[in-house]
Amino acid sequence: MTNDELMHEAEQAREMAYAPYSGFTVGAALLTKDGTVYRGCNIENAAFGPSNCAERTAFFKAVSEGKRDFVKIAITGGKQGTSATDTCSPCGVCRQVMMEFCDPQEFVILLRDGQGGVMEKTLSQLLPLGFGAGNLQ
Repeated sequence: MTNDELMHEAEQAREMAYAPYSGFTVGAALLTKDGTVYRGCNIENAAFGPSNCAERTAFFKAVSEGKRDFVKIAITGGKQGTSATDTCSPCGVCRQVMMEFCDPQEFVILLRDGQGGVMEKTLSQLLPLGFGAGNLQ
Protein backbone atom coordinates (compact mmCIF):
# COMPACT_ATOMS: atom_id res chain seq x y z
CA MET A 1 0.00 0.00 0.00
CA THR A 2 1.39 3.41 -0.95
CA ASN A 3 1.71 6.29 1.50
CA ASP A 4 -0.97 8.22 -0.40
CA GLU A 5 -3.36 5.26 -0.21
CA LEU A 6 -2.80 4.89 3.52
CA MET A 7 -3.32 8.63 4.03
CA HIS A 8 -6.58 8.34 2.10
CA GLU A 9 -7.65 5.61 4.54
CA ALA A 10 -6.86 7.99 7.41
CA GLU A 11 -8.94 10.70 5.76
CA GLN A 12 -11.89 8.32 5.52
CA ALA A 13 -11.45 7.38 9.19
CA ARG A 14 -11.48 11.07 10.12
CA GLU A 15 -15.02 11.35 8.74
CA MET A 16 -16.18 9.04 11.54
CA ALA A 17 -14.67 11.16 14.36
CA TYR A 18 -16.85 12.18 17.29
CA ALA A 19 -15.57 15.59 18.37
CA PRO A 20 -18.52 17.71 19.57
CA TYR A 21 -16.43 19.60 22.16
CA SER A 22 -13.19 20.52 20.40
CA GLY A 23 -14.43 20.38 16.82
CA PHE A 24 -11.00 18.93 15.96
CA THR A 25 -11.33 15.66 14.06
CA VAL A 26 -8.53 13.15 13.58
CA GLY A 27 -8.27 9.99 11.51
CA ALA A 28 -5.61 7.29 11.56
CA ALA A 29 -4.91 4.27 9.39
CA LEU A 30 -2.60 1.59 10.78
CA LEU A 31 -0.94 -0.86 8.38
CA THR A 32 0.03 -4.33 9.61
CA LYS A 33 2.79 -6.48 8.12
CA ASP A 34 0.17 -8.73 6.52
CA GLY A 35 -1.35 -5.73 4.67
CA THR A 36 -4.44 -5.25 6.84
CA VAL A 37 -5.45 -1.66 7.57
CA TYR A 38 -7.12 -0.69 10.83
CA ARG A 39 -8.81 2.70 10.91
CA GLY A 40 -9.30 4.82 13.98
CA CYS A 41 -10.86 8.18 14.77
CA ASN A 42 -10.84 10.39 17.83
CA ILE A 43 -13.79 9.90 20.17
CA GLU A 44 -14.44 12.66 22.70
CA ASN A 45 -16.32 12.49 25.96
CA ALA A 46 -17.94 15.27 28.01
CA ALA A 47 -15.71 14.28 30.94
CA PHE A 48 -12.64 14.67 28.67
CA GLY A 49 -10.55 11.99 30.45
CA PRO A 50 -12.37 9.08 28.80
CA SER A 51 -11.72 10.54 25.33
CA ASN A 52 -9.60 8.46 22.96
CA CYS A 53 -7.28 9.53 20.16
CA ALA A 54 -7.54 8.19 16.61
CA GLU A 55 -4.14 6.51 16.77
CA ARG A 56 -4.96 4.58 19.93
CA THR A 57 -8.35 3.62 18.52
CA ALA A 58 -6.61 2.06 15.50
CA PHE A 59 -4.00 0.28 17.63
CA PHE A 60 -6.56 -1.04 20.11
CA LYS A 61 -8.77 -2.35 17.30
CA ALA A 62 -5.81 -4.18 15.75
CA VAL A 63 -4.50 -5.58 19.02
CA SER A 64 -8.00 -6.71 20.05
CA GLU A 65 -8.05 -8.80 16.85
CA GLY A 66 -4.68 -10.40 17.57
CA LYS A 67 -2.44 -8.20 15.41
CA ARG A 68 0.96 -7.25 16.80
CA ASP A 69 3.18 -6.59 13.76
CA PHE A 70 2.85 -3.03 12.48
CA VAL A 71 4.57 -1.25 9.58
CA LYS A 72 3.26 2.31 9.59
CA ILE A 73 0.43 4.63 10.50
CA ALA A 74 -1.01 7.61 8.63
CA ILE A 75 -2.51 10.46 10.66
CA THR A 76 -4.58 13.40 9.50
CA GLY A 77 -6.55 15.96 11.44
CA GLY A 78 -7.92 19.46 11.65
CA LYS A 79 -10.95 21.52 12.47
CA GLN A 80 -14.19 19.77 11.60
CA GLY A 81 -15.44 20.62 8.10
CA THR A 82 -11.99 21.51 6.74
CA SER A 83 -9.61 19.48 4.65
CA ALA A 84 -6.61 18.53 6.72
CA THR A 85 -3.37 19.74 5.17
CA ASP A 86 -1.50 20.88 8.28
CA THR A 87 0.65 18.52 10.30
CA CYS A 88 -1.28 16.67 13.01
CA SER A 89 1.32 14.89 15.10
CA PRO A 90 0.41 12.15 17.61
CA CYS A 91 0.21 13.10 21.28
CA GLY A 92 2.64 11.74 23.84
CA VAL A 93 0.26 9.03 25.05
CA CYS A 94 -0.20 7.74 21.50
CA ARG A 95 3.55 7.75 20.94
CA GLN A 96 3.94 5.65 24.09
CA VAL A 97 1.32 3.15 22.84
CA MET A 98 3.24 2.92 19.56
CA MET A 99 6.41 2.27 21.57
CA GLU A 100 4.72 -0.69 23.22
CA PHE A 101 4.04 -2.47 19.93
CA CYS A 102 6.54 -1.13 17.39
CA ASP A 103 10.25 -1.03 16.72
CA PRO A 104 11.03 2.68 17.11
CA GLN A 105 13.73 2.55 14.41
CA GLU A 106 11.49 0.83 11.86
CA PHE A 107 7.92 2.00 12.50
CA VAL A 108 6.93 4.85 10.16
CA ILE A 109 4.51 7.66 10.97
CA LEU A 110 3.01 9.50 7.99
CA LEU A 111 1.90 13.10 8.54
CA ARG A 112 0.68 15.87 6.30
CA ASP A 113 3.46 18.36 5.61
CA GLY A 114 1.35 21.53 5.42
CA GLN A 115 1.96 21.88 1.68
CA GLY A 116 -0.25 19.12 0.30
CA GLY A 117 2.31 16.37 0.65
CA VAL A 118 3.12 13.64 3.12
CA MET A 119 6.20 13.43 5.34
CA GLU A 120 7.63 10.30 6.93
CA LYS A 121 9.03 10.12 10.43
CA THR A 122 10.14 7.12 12.43
CA LEU A 123 8.83 6.60 15.93
CA SER A 124 12.35 7.18 17.27
CA GLN A 125 12.35 10.62 15.62
CA LEU A 126 9.09 11.54 17.35
CA LEU A 127 9.93 9.81 20.64
CA PRO A 128 13.69 9.98 21.16
CA LEU A 129 14.95 7.94 24.11
CA GLY A 130 11.54 6.27 24.35
CA PHE A 131 10.76 3.91 27.21
CA GLY A 132 9.59 0.43 26.24
CA ALA A 133 9.49 -3.18 27.29
CA GLY A 134 13.23 -3.53 26.71
CA ASN A 135 13.88 -1.07 29.52
CA LEU A 136 12.25 -3.46 32.00
CA GLN A 137 14.58 -6.37 31.28
